[in-house]
Amino acid sequence: MEDRNVISWTSMITGFAKHGFAARALEMFRKMLETGTKPNEITFVAVLSACSHIGMISEGRKHFNSMYEVHGIVPRMEHYACMVDLLGRSGLLVEAMEFINSMRFMADALVWRTLLGACRVHGNTKLGKHAAEMILEQEPDDPAAYILLSNLHASAGQWRDVAKIRKSMKERNLIKEAGYSWIEVENMVHRFHVGDTSHSQAWEIYRELDQLAAKIKEMGYIPDTDFVLHDVEEEQKEQFLFQHSEKIAVAYGIISTTPSKPIRIFKNLRVCGDCHTALKYISMATEREIVVRDSNRFHHMKNGVCFCNDYW
Repeated sequence: MEDRNVISWTSMITGFAKHGFAARALEMFRKMLETGTKPNEITFVAVLSACSHIGMISEGRKHFNSMYEVHGIVPRMEHYACMVDLLGRSGLLVEAMEFINSMRFMADALVWRTLLGACRVHGNTKLGKHAAEMILEQEPDDPAAYILLSNLHASAGQWRDVAKIRKSMKERNLIKEAGYSWIEVENMVHRFHVGDTSHSQAWEIYRELDQLAAKIKEMGYIPDTDFVLHDVEEEQKEQFLFQHSEKIAVAYGIISTTPSKPIRIFKNLRVCGDCHTALKYISMATEREIVVRDSNRFHHMKNGVCFCNDYW
């Protein structure tokens, strides 16, 4: 392009960041500044997101501080949320809490939801409960806060607390958004829910899943049953894991596309940690490239490695 403006630069930075190429996103930002193009608020959302995706804490702080000091841009709520995300992903939950307390204005539900998500990943029930309470003060009918807190208690084996939260949701008529994955094959979209058996090729899909499970276990895959948020026996938890929609969609992709084609699936929620690990093994076992677009970012998996470097 001859005429590169802030929109084209920001689009490239955002694209690299979303696909896991954070270093290239930051390099693109450096080149943008060298041309004399002035960044805007959206540019910095992309830059801070790139820092968050690879845990570059000092780099993220530098760019956040430069917004006003160098470029005269006053950070908005989404920029603070990016910084909380950066600290939270890195496990610096107390520091993230301190950062929220230092904000010039009251944190909104987006910021607290970001912290709650990090608490879920790192298992901090106490701080997660506080974050959920802050969300519900502002958005009392937000089902996501209830679900995240419920999952946090479930991961810790606190089933009484899980039951209380689910009862509260039922009393408020709040419904959890159902997770599902989809794949497009020959111009037709195939959508799968957890444990889905409605597809016309369900028998072939689950046969492929059984074969994949055996193959990747031989390669070293160990099912992470912490991601099964139900109070059931360990063996049943393992069975539940292989009924996740991401795995079903990938199995369908394997049996319905040629080996030379990448398998591209989409999920409306964040991909679970066990599925992320299993799909990396599947990419190696089948010698297929697997691309997953979840609610947060793209995951490119090839030869057992994801471009996100297991940091998302």
